[in-house]
Amino acid sequence: MSKNFWSNLKKPFFALAPMADVTDASFRRIITKYGAPDVMWTEFVSANGLFLGGRDILIKNLVFTDKERPIVAQFFTVNPKFIREAAKLANKLGFDGIDINMGCPDKNVEKQGAGANLIKNPKLAAELIKAAKDGAESFGRQIPVSVKTRVGYDKDELNSWLPSLLKAEPSVIIIHARTRKQLSKTPADWSFIKRAVEIRNEMKSKVLICGNGDVIDIKDAKQKAKETSADGVMLGRAIFGNPWLFNKNKEEASIEEKLKVMIEHTRLFEKITPHKNFSIMKKHYKAYVSGWDGAKDFRVKLMKAENAIDVENIVDEYLKL
Repeated sequence: MSKNFWSNLKKPFFALAPMADVTDASFRRIITKYGAPDVMWTEFVSANGLFLGGRDILIKNLVFTDKERPIVAQFFTVNPKFIREAAKLANKLGFDGIDINMGCPDKNVEKQGAGANLIKNPKLAAELIKAAKDGAESFGRQIPVSVKTRVGYDKDELNSWLPSLLKAEPSVIIIHARTRKQLSKTPADWSFIKRAVEIRNEMKSKVLICGNGDVIDIKDAKQKAKETSADGVMLGRAIFGNPWLFNKNKEEASIEEKLKVMIEHTRLFEKITPHKNFSIMKKHYKAYVSGWDGAKDFRVKLMKAENAIDVENIVDEYLKL
């Protein structure tokens, strides 16, 4: 992998969004097997936690395989020292890039001044990017730094917020086409992404712009990239129950295929992420098991499962009906 893999990607590229308790190591391996994106993201990890006593548990969320490459580690913090050290750690662990979360609306993250709260503090955001770039150049190699953010906090602030990020020169800026206030309650407005590209071009910046928000599938992603001239598109919720999302050669999966992959996913979850509560898998069951007659009653049974063996038995019983 080159020191900046982004420059080697065919445009538009398609990336998997980082989602807490979703894009963990087990799910990423399933996605890689059945249809890998052009770029993979980890769940976000607290840079503070890595260096203030939570390292043992958090480091488990930074495990990956070579088949997942190129893979980007995402961190959140407001401390330049910790993002610098997190970047060094990501480099040491062999990640292909690191990303700073500047868009998460989670209250616990925002209480720290991190996530979407950084939109209110462009100066600190720029300092974080600089510190991350410093840390990303270590151990004899350099990895690129990206930023994932939104178009504003309470309102559209793209005309002021984006230029401040562009001046800090990350390799890529991923823009969720909503404000923090909007959360996911209103449709994503991709005219923001088009304007972001225009702002980037007016500044004669080489930073890549990637759009994110309400992308249904790859066909939709290609259309949005064409309409906005974005360099790439990030897909998130569309991956739920559909590890074939990025597979260009796969038609819609059968019910039996979905259930077999669901079992495989559950086994991997138990094997690779034993530090996580099994109930996390149940949000995946809601996605794998939907869209056909009898799916609701089947889901009710799955919600009572306590381990992979329970899930396998419930599925076997269902398929015999």
